[in-house]
Amino acid sequence: MEIADVLKRASAMPLTNPSFPPGPYRFFDREYVIITYRTTREALEAVVPAPLEIDEPVVKYEFIRMPDSTGFGDYTESGQVIPVRFRGEHGVYVHSMYLDDDAPIAGGRELWGFPKKLASPKIVHEGEVVVGTLHYGSVLCAIGTMGYKHRPADRDQVLAALGAPNFLIKIIPHVDGSMRICELVRYHLTDVTLKEAWTAPAALDLRPHVMADVARLPVVEVVSALHFKADLTLGLGEVVYDYLTEAR
Repeated sequence: MEIADVLKRASAMPLTNPSFPPGPYRFFDREYVIITYRTTREALEAVVPAPLEIDEPVVKYEFIRMPDSTGFGDYTESGQVIPVRFRGEHGVYVHSMYLDDDAPIAGGRELWGFPKKLASPKIVHEGEVVVGTLHYGSVLCAIGTMGYKHRPADRDQVLAALGAPNFLIKIIPHVDGSMRICELVRYHLTDVTLKEAWTAPAALDLRPHVMADVARLPVVEVVSALHFKADLTLGLGEVVYDYLTEAR
């Protein structure tokens, strides 16, 4: 293979058989269970990176079922996002993500810098309850339960939340182990079609695990819960802060 062919073919690793195709990445019938809870400000201050600023001591624990997505396939995801501000702009910081599919793990980490790890999250409907669980290996790390479609949610509020900016830390080391990329990335969800949205009472139990540290942000009080489905496109990102240049 000639050098020109390498440059022409290179889009992701491995060179001759990439783990994921180029975007855009469209999701159909994406099902969310989001349980918003209060935690301690001290816990958030220990994990939210500057220059992001904490709004309230609140965390959104997400279980997301993605049965149909272009390029990434059929998978489920679970994790925590934190409401933050960046230079006066309100959004959320993606703190942790656990999922069960190789392509979106590789693509999410390489393209955007999503903090993705391999695990076993699930969403199931058990009678009048929606149940979300996260296993890391054999260990149960998170259990979320929510009543099934008790009351319609405010659609405008749901759409506004989906349209807000999301922030990530993209970290890629150099071949010698030193830091090559350390960037604050912003991305948006676009072309959103909200199909249904519901609220109901909910409960959340987070358990300590050395590699799935969701319990590092403890549950003080459950504030609210949302269960909804939407079609949407995962937009590509932009660098809004470069730690290796701006922090010097």
